[in-house]
Amino acid sequence: MLRLGRTPAPAPGPGGAGGAAAAAMGLLNFTRDPVPEAVSGDMHNLNQLSAQQFSALTEVLFRFLTEPKEVRHVQNTEKCVNAALVERFLTQLSDFATMNKISLGPLKNIVKSILLVPNGALKRNLSSEQVRADFIALGLSEEKASYFAEQWKVNSPTLTRLAVGQTLMINQLIDMEWKFGVTAGSSELEKVGSIFLQLKLVIKKGSQMENVYIELTLPQFYSFLHEMERVKTSLESFS
Repeated sequence: MLRLGRTPAPAPGPGGAGGAAAAAMGLLNFTRDPVPEAVSGDMHNLNQLSAQQFSALTEVLFRFLTEPKEVRHVQNTEKCVNAALVERFLTQLSDFATMNKISLGPLKNIVKSILLVPNGALKRNLSSEQVRADFIALGLSEEKASYFAEQWKVNSPTLTRLAVGQTLMINQLIDMEWKFGVTAGSSELEKVGSIFLQLKLVIKKGSQMENVYIELTLPQFYSFLHEMERVKTSLESFS
């Protein structure tokens, strides 16, 4: 059995700068807050997985992240009802642990630490290179960080679309602005010269106003419009 457990934060080395040091220096892109001390140990444990195991675990994570979240009205309050989704995810983690002879408890801790990065990256609209840099700074090997970043690049448009759709299902859209641009350098938005769209959504959360910024390619924008139509239809079904 591959034994994973809490370990001291690894010293900075060729593969990473050490999570605590990176956070203290404000070098992380996905957050400006200090990361939990346990994260470095979890990255150390994650490095013990083989490339095949890491690939399989990453697939489980993105399958969970990209699965549409359900929204229901409960006593005039819109709430996300995701118990079944979380239960299915935990079952998949348990199956992964059993298949690979890994302790489930430490595996859950590793997953919590991994999810800190994509959750923060989604809020800050980070590129795959920024995601890769953050994982390396936290202590993940360059090979594994590069693999996760590639999967982020593939899945981030879907994650953005789902996040916006869910946000508009549970918050009131007050205003929306957009402008077109053309990429002038290497970018997540395909090649140089590609047309992209910058969106600014003004939403109402309770009594507070919040701005949400999104950058989309034209195909992603059309997909976004389709999602908005779906949201509109869902909301009309409750009126």
